[in-house]
Amino acid sequence: MSNGHVRKGPVIAAVDGSDHSLRALEWARLAALRHGTGLLVAHVLPELSQLYAGRRSALHDPNEPEEYADPVGDRVRALLESGPELPREVRYEALEGSVPEALRAISAETAPLMLVMGSRGRGGFATLLLGSSSRAVATTATCPVVVVPHEERAAEDAEGASAGRVVLGLHAAETPEDVLAFAFAEAAARGTTVQVVSAYVLPPGPMMVIDSPFAVVPPEALADGADGVPAEREMLRAQTERLAPLRARWPDVPVEQAAVPGDAAGRLVEASRSAALVVVGRHHPRRRSLLIGSVAHAVLQHAHGPVAVVPALTDDEVA
Repeated sequence: MSNGHVRKGPVIAAVDGSDHSLRALEWARLAALRHGTGLLVAHVLPELSQLYAGRRSALHDPNEPEEYADPVGDRVRALLESGPELPREVRYEALEGSVPEALRAISAETAPLMLVMGSRGRGGFATLLLGSSSRAVATTATCPVVVVPHEERAAEDAEGASAGRVVLGLHAAETPEDVLAFAFAEAAARGTTVQVVSAYVLPPGPMMVIDSPFAVVPPEALADGADGVPAEREMLRAQTERLAPLRARWPDVPVEQAAVPGDAAGRLVEASRSAALVVVGRHHPRRRSLLIGSVAHAVLQHAHGPVAVVPALTDDEVA
């Protein structure tokens, strides 16, 4: 297994002119500054603009203007020019095609550090937490995808246990190394802690029922001063072993470890209220499918803060 691959390309910000996408643009600007890389602003043109461009090209009509109006591009340029510090290189690309396919193509072409987009675009229903384009890109892109929640969904908890940290959802035996490397590199760029969260299954035996027949906790796990159940201790040992190469590679990044019973997705969603970023793997490395993993899907749907969905970036992760 490799030590994990961290790309050196630009940060891509996907915009469509909506407030959600401009919120993601600001997140991407800061990410590019932290990592000392460039910012590529990508706008997939609406269908009417694409049809106009195709018609003009087909007809070769010299009376038609050479460029079609791009109000989104004009707004983005104005925002960046009037705003605070910019990354070392900023460029804007108007793309054609469907949103998922166009963003996948430019990601494959530029090998970005990450692609950042809003959770909903212009056509999103207010009741939906994750738009269809965001879901499709997060599921199939060849790079890490950061989804920034819309303002109504965002929550900030400065006092939370995960405040300001990069929270990594880790399955000690299955999460690809590239996911861990992305989390540690992001924490290093931010000068913050990686908080590693793993879930374990409670073994059958004497138990106490909490709230419902499906939420159970052994009595010894609730006792004051208990050292934890064997499953918890074993999970922490597995975490420590898995994290050793990453600690050696990023010795200045503090690490916190947590092993929790039951639902990993629920714990990560709760952590997203105060975390700077929640990082999850996209798939089990041996299951190359177009379906996103259940934990990643649940966190994307319900998170209160930015979520990075990271695929395996190197061939040896999918042997």
